[in-house]
Amino acid sequence: MKKRLSSAAVLLAGLLIISQLASGASIKKKEEAVASIERHKAEIINLSDWIWGFAETALLETRSSKALADYAEEQGFAVERGVAGLPTAFVASYGEGRPIIGVLGEYDALPGLSQKAQPVKEAVQAGTPGHGCGHNLLGTAALGAALAVKDLMAEGKLKGTIRFYGTPAEEAVGGKVYMAREGLFKDLDVCLTWHPGDKTRVSVDGSQAIVDFIVEFSGKTAHAAGDPWNGRSAVAGLEFFTTGLNRMREFVKPTVRMHYSIMNGGDVPNVVPAYAKLWCWLRDSKGAGVDQLLSRTRRIAEGAAMMAEVESKLTVQGGDWETLVNIAGEKVMFANLTWLGPIQFTPEEQEFAKEIQRVTGVDPKGLDGAVQPWAAPKPDPEGGSTDVGDVSWIVPTLSMNATTAPVDAPWHAWPVVACGGMSIGHKGLVYAAKVLAATMVDLFEDAKTLQAIQAEFREKTKGVVYKPFIPDGPPPLPKH
Repeated sequence: MKKRLSSAAVLLAGLLIISQLASGASIKKKEEAVASIERHKAEIINLSDWIWGFAETALLETRSSKALADYAEEQGFAVERGVAGLPTAFVASYGEGRPIIGVLGEYDALPGLSQKAQPVKEAVQAGTPGHGCGHNLLGTAALGAALAVKDLMAEGKLKGTIRFYGTPAEEAVGGKVYMAREGLFKDLDVCLTWHPGDKTRVSVDGSQAIVDFIVEFSGKTAHAAGDPWNGRSAVAGLEFFTTGLNRMREFVKPTVRMHYSIMNGGDVPNVVPAYAKLWCWLRDSKGAGVDQLLSRTRRIAEGAAMMAEVESKLTVQGGDWETLVNIAGEKVMFANLTWLGPIQFTPEEQEFAKEIQRVTGVDPKGLDGAVQPWAAPKPDPEGGSTDVGDVSWIVPTLSMNATTAPVDAPWHAWPVVACGGMSIGHKGLVYAAKVLAATMVDLFEDAKTLQAIQAEFREKTKGVVYKPFIPDGPPPLPKH
């Protein structure tokens, strides 16, 4: 699908970049960017706490999006709202000319994860959403970094354009994919992002590609006891399909993940069901692998329908490309992690984390705020997908993690919500904002570094034509 640079070439590029940073980048401007974040810290943390409290799920982030967009506007950014047909997406820009550097912000919560900011599981309101992936921290830190760069531009100390992207629905339909389709990232020179985590490090392992689809079966109803021979069971078709899908698990690569949920499996036992529906996600380390899986799955659906003598329909709803890692860019970000040093947590914060670990049955190691050593990228990422992947095939995209939760605590779960609403999450937020801002200073200041990042991107994308997994037409907005 694409060529890889040799390890020797990557190492040489990294050493060259680090030497350029040491000699050419302005430490003073980085320090000023960090000072800007400190000045705005209380405002940014308040924004994060508001969004934590709103806890709005995908495409319903009305108050969260407005809070971020309003704050950007108050700080002097030009804001365009409702972009790409997504009412909760926006773009905030400042400056003019090149380079144009973007930073991504997310703010959607997950269903059913309401949790108080305490180390014992207890919902604020049972059954309501919560920020189990820390997106209340993600969006606000990214905006804080953009604001620090904007302050330097306003003082005439940096030249170019800074652009913050408010990107909704990362946990569901993938707002960035629709924004990518509309060309909103194509003029960027480089893009940055981060994600909350249990370690502080650069993100060199990427993410998996994924396709999201629905399979429906339509049969013929009849009385299940009186005249079942006149019926054709849609559920029988669904069961044949799941059997085929599960048999396929033996004959796929170890990188593959397949998971599904039955959405409709009939109504009552004494009626032959005329309709059945299943929702499925297929993942692999590369998009080409996902394409092959989808092709095989289509044939399984067709075969299942034939065996049950019913009709089948497979509808792709969306998906994400794998994240294309840019080693030259990650070296720049790693240098800034090293420059800032570890996140310092208090004894009280460590005890908070250890109590979560005890409650969830993992080793009570507490929080790890140390900067993790540079490690070579793994050939295949370990699971997890994101619409950042789509952006990374359009523009060089750099990413990092900052510690916002206890080591090994379950993710997409209440511990992440608990930490995201108190000082542990706040510290990771502020730290990430500083790393992003310092990295952007390097990129605005050092043309050779930017050229090296772009050269690697061109080499890795040679011959690749980006085409999103999403179907034609507008985004699937919720019905009110």
